[in-house]
Amino acid sequence: MQDLDPIQVEIIRNALVAAAEEMSVTVWRTSRSSVVREILDYSITVFDAEGRSTAQSAAMPVHLNSMPTCLEEILANHIPIEEWHDGDIIITNDPYAGGQHLPDIQTFKPVFLDGERIAIAGILVHHLDVGGGAAGSYDAGATEIYQEGFRIPPLKLAEAGKRNEAVIKLLLRNSREPVNVGGDFASQLAALDTGVANLQRIGRRYGAATLKAAADRIQAQSEAAMRAAIARIPDGTYRFHDFVDDDGIERDRPLKVDVALTVDGDSVIVDLGGSSDQAVGPVNCTLNMSRSAVICGVMMALGADIPANAGCYRPVAVKAPEGLVVNARSPAPVANRMATGHRIVTTVLGAFAEAMPGQVPAAYYGVSYAYALNCFLADGRRQVYFDLECGGWGAHPEEDGASGFSCGFHNIANAPIEMLENTLPLTFTEYGLVPDTGGKGRTRGGLGLARGFRLDAPQGVFAANLERFKFAPYGLAGGAAGRPGRLTITREGSSRSEDLPSKLVDLKVSRGDVLRLQTAGGGGYGDPAERPQASVVRDLKEGYTTDAA
Repeated sequence: MQDLDPIQVEIIRNALVAAAEEMSVTVWRTSRSSVVREILDYSITVFDAEGRSTAQSAAMPVHLNSMPTCLEEILANHIPIEEWHDGDIIITNDPYAGGQHLPDIQTFKPVFLDGERIAIAGILVHHLDVGGGAAGSYDAGATEIYQEGFRIPPLKLAEAGKRNEAVIKLLLRNSREPVNVGGDFASQLAALDTGVANLQRIGRRYGAATLKAAADRIQAQSEAAMRAAIARIPDGTYRFHDFVDDDGIERDRPLKVDVALTVDGDSVIVDLGGSSDQAVGPVNCTLNMSRSAVICGVMMALGADIPANAGCYRPVAVKAPEGLVVNARSPAPVANRMATGHRIVTTVLGAFAEAMPGQVPAAYYGVSYAYALNCFLADGRRQVYFDLECGGWGAHPEEDGASGFSCGFHNIANAPIEMLENTLPLTFTEYGLVPDTGGKGRTRGGLGLARGFRLDAPQGVFAANLERFKFAPYGLAGGAAGRPGRLTITREGSSRSEDLPSKLVDLKVSRGDVLRLQTAGGGGYGDPAERPQASVVRDLKEGYTTDAA
């Protein structure tokens, strides 16, 4: 490794990233459902021959930070690396075997060159529906994972190039959207082949030994950069806590997420042991999911210029005893694990704000606004409208927060309403920023969004797994919290809107009913009295703030 040309290492690093991005483009261009094609709810990781992450696509941290641990779990406890052969594909969606939640299906394919394993290509795709008690497989009323959908233990989907079609048939038979899910799954497998071909091409050019040495160097560089960033923080323990509204079942029980962040030289320990016991409803996280959120918070606070790979994870330890909402014990439900996952991210960032005053922004909206409408058409068919929404970002000490901006832990894209109206029995009645939703401060929090849509089919059933209706995104240094979210329904023929809880299942909807989601704004930063007058005037002129506010 000492003899590697640093320029060559950088060329190989970028070649591996390009291989991941080409896999990503393959999924984007060939997938079928809006959740994959438009929202881009999928991620790619390239691993070295031993299964350590080396490169990734610019996608979703929640996936990218957890895929390496999933692969580690498979290798350690299910299918050892010695049993991975050319043409094999390993698959799982089991949260208690390193997965996320059941709609997130992970596939891994080893890459061989002249009989030697040189890499592993991995893809995680969120599939539109894998069964369970609610459309979109987000059952807000689930009390155990068996109610949440089709569960795939780690197994070989293909052996030596021969695919086990029975697994795919089982998956599609359990889906409300077999055509879309089948198309997305075919896209996922095609992208694996794209990755294998590109990684073999890189291997042929540089040789297996050079590729291995470069992967080691790439990971070592990121580890060194992360340790250097941590070492600049004063040693000590920094605490912060935040809350999840509820689990959707015990609605009067908020769930605490508590972080004790200990900086010790060039490493950190994040202890989540002060968090609430695991929930009855599906907002629980497995330890892998919580670890992914912690890594995301650390990278957001420290790692903007550090290439993300296995090296970044080595200086960060995560602790949480089993049986907590941040380390749930099987068979606890986990479908809406993002409610708690986002809260881990914002809590880790809050702890870093204590450690690094003036360098960390206030809280962003901190929730994946996941909802699904199962539409029953007049001809007996059904269609599932599944969507994810974003909100306002927290104000930075030097800048206002971004409005209606998706990034961070889930990093989703926008599903255009024109496309949705063209393919679903829906009419959108509203989509835009909501004034006064950003927290006040010297710098203002970003604004949340409002999205309203009317059902044009005879009937539907609506399910929601939302958050931040009770506990608003916090402000910092005297800044105010952002405005919480809100969900309403206005029935056909009525002028009054009915408020709905953040988490619900099996809400009956009829033709002409309008559902409206308003997302949270980001927290403000600093004393609002110190906000420059020119900024106040601009906010009024652009409609970000009203005269009344």
